[in-house]
Amino acid sequence: MPAATCKSDLLAVSDKEFGKLSKLLANLPEQVRMTPDDAADGTTLKDIVGHRAAWIDLFLGWYALGQTGADVPMPAPGYKWNELRRFNADLRAKQADLDWPSVNEMLVENHAKLMSFLQGLDEDALYGGPMQGGRNTWTTGRWAEAAGPSHYRSAAKYIRARLRDLQSSD
Repeated sequence: MPAATCKSDLLAVSDKEFGKLSKLLANLPEQVRMTPDDAADGTTLKDIVGHRAAWIDLFLGWYALGQTGADVPMPAPGYKWNELRRFNADLRAKQADLDWPSVNEMLVENHAKLMSFLQGLDEDALYGGPMQGGRNTWTTGRWAEAAGPSHYRSAAKYIRARLRDLQSSD
């Protein structure tokens, strides 16, 4: 799916993908939510939801820090982009005590923060040039799409695959 190139498209794809993910999450059987996958890291669907919420916070932090002209530690302080596995494992450990309602609430709240942020910026701020502090040519709108709707889409794809795997093992 091509990336959005204007504010109205970004808002629309954000709403659309969040709606699809929300519907999928609302219909998940309770026993599936906390069942680890068969991979070595034992990721649960709760972990997937918490991860998506956390990345919205990361993006909003990158943007805010970039606006000050400060060096933006991307993806997070103490991590490089080639260390995402370690970052994700550390994030799962940090969120280990969160329950299903908590990660869902966090996702809903962070999506609302993202939408408010997007609605508050004009076209030029979103797509007029590279995001300050982003260290590449991606616009703020492109970074926002990666943190929001693209992440929602990948979460939904992962969840559907997990559900198929669980159904086939029954």
